[in-house]
Parts: sequence; C-alpha cells; structure tokens
Amino acid sequence: MANYSAVAGSMRKAFLTGKTKSLEWRRSQLLALLKMLDENRDRLTDALMKDLNKCRFESCLMEVDFVRNDLINALNNLSDWAKPEKVKKGLINIMDKVYIRKEPFGVALIMGAWNYPVQLTVAPMIGALAAGNCVLMKPSEVSENVASLLDELFPKYFDTDCIKCVCGGIPETTALLKEKWDYIFYTGNSFVGKIVMKAAAEHLTPVTLELGGKSPVYVDQGCDLGIVANRILWGKVTNAGQTCVAPDYIMCTKETQDVLVEKMKATLGEFYPEGPAKSPYYCRLITDRHYQRVKKMINGGGKLALGGESDDSQRFIAPTVLSDVTFSDPIMQEEVFGPVLPIVPVKNEDEAIAHINEGGTGTPLALYVFSNNQQLIQKILDSVNSGGFCANDILMQGSLPTLPFGGVGNSGMGCYHGKFSFDTFSHKRACMERGLKMESVNSMRYPPCTSQKEKTAAWLLKKKLKSNGPMSYVPYFIFGTLFAVFLKIFFAPESSIYNIFSK
Repeated sequence: MANYSAVAGSMRKAFLTGKTKSLEWRRSQLLALLKMLDENRDRLTDALMKDLNKCRFESCLMEVDFVRNDLINALNNLSDWAKPEKVKKGLINIMDKVYIRKEPFGVALIMGAWNYPVQLTVAPMIGALAAGNCVLMKPSEVSENVASLLDELFPKYFDTDCIKCVCGGIPETTALLKEKWDYIFYTGNSFVGKIVMKAAAEHLTPVTLELGGKSPVYVDQGCDLGIVANRILWGKVTNAGQTCVAPDYIMCTKETQDVLVEKMKATLGEFYPEGPAKSPYYCRLITDRHYQRVKKMINGGGKLALGGESDDSQRFIAPTVLSDVTFSDPIMQEEVFGPVLPIVPVKNEDEAIAHINEGGTGTPLALYVFSNNQQLIQKILDSVNSGGFCANDILMQGSLPTLPFGGVGNSGMGCYHGKFSFDTFSHKRACMERGLKMESVNSMRYPPCTSQKEKTAAWLLKKKLKSNGPMSYVPYFIFGTLFAVFLKIFFAPESSIYNIFSK
C-alpha cells in the first residue's frame, strides 16, 4: 500500500506553488481530460461492457458523452465562472471595492461509484479542476475494469504533480480517509457516507455526499398510462435499475395499478422483443453479492405481476414488477437499486404524501409525479421534500447542467453538475479594498462614542423594509445618486475640501 501521507503532502506542496490557480493550467487539464475521453472512447465503453454489460449506446449516452458535454460546458464558461463576483454596496462602502473571489480549497479527494463508474468519477473532477484544485481520484474497486483503465490513463494525460489516481478496496479507502484533505466528494451509499463524514470531521474537512434512497413515483388517475409505462420502465431498466435516481416504487390507486401493469407488459415487449435475457441492450448486476440481494427482493412482498426470471451465471434479473405491495413489506424497507419495481396501491395523493413524509425511509433523492393536473403536481411538490423533482418523466432532471444534482438529509448533502460543480469546489472569499483617505468620515466609528456619532451612524446604516411598487425605489435612487456625486466632488484628490480633511 502506498504512503498516502507522502502523496497528500506532495500534492499540497504542488498546490501551494499556486500553479493550479491560473486559468491557463485549469484549461490545460480540462483539455487533457477531453483528449482522454475522445482518444479512449472505445476502451471506456469496452470496460463498461465488462463491468456492467452496458451496451455502447447506453455507455455513450449516460457516461462518456454525458461527461464530455459537462466538460465542454465548463471550458466554454470557465472565464466567467472564475472572475470575481460584484456585490451590492451600502452608503458606508460607496467608495470601496467589494467583491467575492472564487478560490480553490486545495487538494480534493474524490471517491467515485461503481454504477456509473465513468460519469460519477469524472464529472465531479471537472468542477474540482475548473475551480483550481489538485485532485486525488479514487474510483470504485467494484467496477474493476473501469478503475484499472482510469489508473492507467491518468498519468498519460494529466499533470501528475497535481492529479493522481489511486485504486484499491476498503484498506486503501480507510487509509486515504485518515489523511487530511481540503475537500472530500463521495458518491455511494449512506452507510459509507457516514464513515466518510466522520473521518472528515476529524480534520474539519468540508464534504459533498451524493447518496441515494427510495425515490417514489406517484401516478395520478387520468394519465396516458401507455406513456407513463414507457417512461417509468425506461428509468428502471436503464443500467438494470442500478441508478441512484431510478424509480424505487410506485404509488397509485388499485384501479390505476391494474391498467398500468398491462401497459408495462406491452412496453417491455417493445423494449425487448426477444426478451431482456437475449437483448444486447440490457445490463447485468455488478457483483454476486449485489445480485443475490436484489434477487431476494422478488419475494419481498406483493404479487409477481411481471418478470421475475433470473440467471445466477450471468447475474441477470429480468425487469420485474410486484403489484399489491404494502408499506410494511420487506422490499419497502430499503432501497432496491435493481430492476425490481413494487407498486403500492393508495387511496389518493394525500396517502402517498403522508407515507413519504412519515414512512421512515428518509428524504428521497428524487421525487416523481405523473399527472395532467397542475394543481396536484404543485401540491406534491409543496408537500414533500426531496433532492430533485421531475413531473411526467424519470431521470431527466439530472440531465440538465443548469439544474443542481444532489440530495438532502439521508440522501446526501451538497450538489454538482455544470456551474454547481465549480461552486462546490470553490471557496467564496469575501474581499473588500478600502482607501486610506476620507478619514474624517471613517472617524465616526472611533471613540469617544458621542450621541451625535450614534445618530449619524444610525442614519447611515438604517435599513427599511421594501414597500410594493416600483415608485418605492425612487427616493433611494435619487438619494444614492446625490450622495455619490457629493463624495466624488468634495472628496476627490483635487478638491480643496479634500485637502482640508486630509491634513
């Protein structure tokens, strides 16, 4: 096992040279990442096929091209993201230069996940590099082919003083977490998330935790259930259900359930005409342990309405739907994270809302609603907290880089994607630059504290509640303009009044 204290120390030494702060260095490393993706597309998709039986189309759509597009977005906007941010000023600071400076934290430890081993490993790295951090990447050892490939490629493309890849399992992860990092980004389950957060607390290291949970779907009456079946099952069969924002279970009325099941049978016939076992487009479960866990869920409650077939030799589980499941059934006590979809009949949306809020499974990473009723959609959105929300589709809220992706409560903390990744890995440093002139004005704060000084300070600093209507801003605009003109005229270096006060 490597000496991770030495590794972390050497990377921090490289960071302290300041070279990662330059936009030129950041851009060069992001372009190197782009080159790595483009030159190794076939090798990456082959590794994904070996690890998850993920077909090229899905590997490109959900992994390589997803990351590539996020990377292009960062390159196109890096200069704007990194420039100082102007802020509003009050009368006291009218002559000051005030701004927010975006600075890197330092050396970031990024711990990827196995279910999307390219996307969930490389996408956070884009934000870390764009923000000017050094990065130590730890891909998941479970997706061993992708991890091995990334370990091989990193030294060929990146500045090895500042960007490194470390492979290994629990011993290596445990050793890494003993070191002091300036930021930790972890994607995985809540059990390990707690371990990561506890280790980070030892050094007061900020963290982002991208976890999971039971993401519910509520299907309202009156929907086109054929379309609903297509979209829900697409979200469930993608990556064989091994997606953190996959639909975990459905809630709908008993009548809706029965029709929806029939529509799902037709949908799966269209998706896989020769059956999912023979389809080149259907993934497999990642490991035997994970396969056995999900396989047990087929008998975890309700009635087998669809699917249920499995093959131990291939770690294959067919898309499976369980009907008439109850909230107390075993399958409803933990995240499925596989191609098994329970349907729980409920009376109405109120019962569904009550279960999500009081059912004890925690705040979901994603919340889905299918309905033609905008008021019902708004009601559920207002009543239930979640990391993300999507109405009338599945997974798509995570595809837009202008939306943050992240959980809340037990489904995680922090967010990323697009500019949110840059912000996650950036310290927002408050900066104020003042001149040494106008001391007569600034002396108001110095002792002795007279009643006149108190009145003047109260007048300058007092804030008022905004009143409605555009005309309410006119007095402030006029006063602010006149006050700024007064300062410019009477306290400019060439004015006689300035010369009197500055003596």
